[in-house]
Amino acid sequence: MSGQWQQQVSLKPYNTFGIDVKARFFTEAHNDDEVRQALAQAAGQDVPVLVIGGGSNLLLTADVQSLVLRMASRGLRILSDDGERVVVEAEAGEPWHPFVQWSLSQGLAGLENLSLIPGTVGAAPMQNIGAYGVEIKDVFVGLTALDRQTGELRDFSLEECGFAYRDSLFKRNPGRWLILRVRFALSRMMHAHLDYGPVRQRLSEQGVDQPTAQNVSDAICSIRREKLPDPIELGNAGSFFKNPVVAAVLADKIRLQHPGLVAYPQADGQYKLAAGWLIEQAGWKGHREGDAGVHRLQSLVLVNYGQATGVQLHQLAQKIQADILERFGVELEMEPNLY
Repeated sequence: MSGQWQQQVSLKPYNTFGIDVKARFFTEAHNDDEVRQALAQAAGQDVPVLVIGGGSNLLLTADVQSLVLRMASRGLRILSDDGERVVVEAEAGEPWHPFVQWSLSQGLAGLENLSLIPGTVGAAPMQNIGAYGVEIKDVFVGLTALDRQTGELRDFSLEECGFAYRDSLFKRNPGRWLILRVRFALSRMMHAHLDYGPVRQRLSEQGVDQPTAQNVSDAICSIRREKLPDPIELGNAGSFFKNPVVAAVLADKIRLQHPGLVAYPQADGQYKLAAGWLIEQAGWKGHREGDAGVHRLQSLVLVNYGQATGVQLHQLAQKIQADILERFGVELEMEPNLY
């Protein structure tokens, strides 16, 4: 194998759960040529490839018998600026939160509600990341991806990405597209989204009446730090379950027994339920089995207290799923990809 490939590499530093499994082969790509080289070499050796970014959406349950290709490309640039609408481009390997902070330092609004989300820019469109009332699709212009079947580059528009709640064309076609860089339309004018969660309240507590994008980012960072554990200190992948979308009749049935049900009406008449509320009502908040547990402050977050395996965390997740289905008739879907 090429000297650029390392063998039997621990993936503990490369996944935010801190699961200590090994990759059969490991390499990093810092540009398009290195991506192509790694993929060609893997194809020539008949070695499967697992592409990762920040490892914040992975639950590794066994050693990976593949080439793990970590996207490490960096670069931030302004493509166009008409004085109000500014199109920026970021390479796939850019860490997400520093990219958000860079955009704010340029006087650009649009990404502030997505502050402090772990992971990389290239992984963000995969599941249409979102927080506090904003999703990637709301500020997305396009991206460039490599077709792993043909080796050709393709630019995708917003419509072509098929974005949905925590979903996209790329997530529905795993292994087909490798995202290289992403483009966003940001603004020099502030269009605040403050009505989701306690954002407006937090700004009021901080004495901010006319918030800037930086103010909103700071407020959201403070909220997230209070509720969500830092992966550096406590292994986790953020929200472990998607908020389920259910028929109105089921939401009404649950509300009869649980008047405090947290549910958001959808345009199609269904309701999006707060998965964390369901899990907390079922008594799982703070639950711990060995080093696998549910966070004591946020029931939507599964955590690794140190030595938990991916299998143990998956088993805990399955127990929660079975219990929520039995209690409420609601199926919870995991957000992280299972390997």
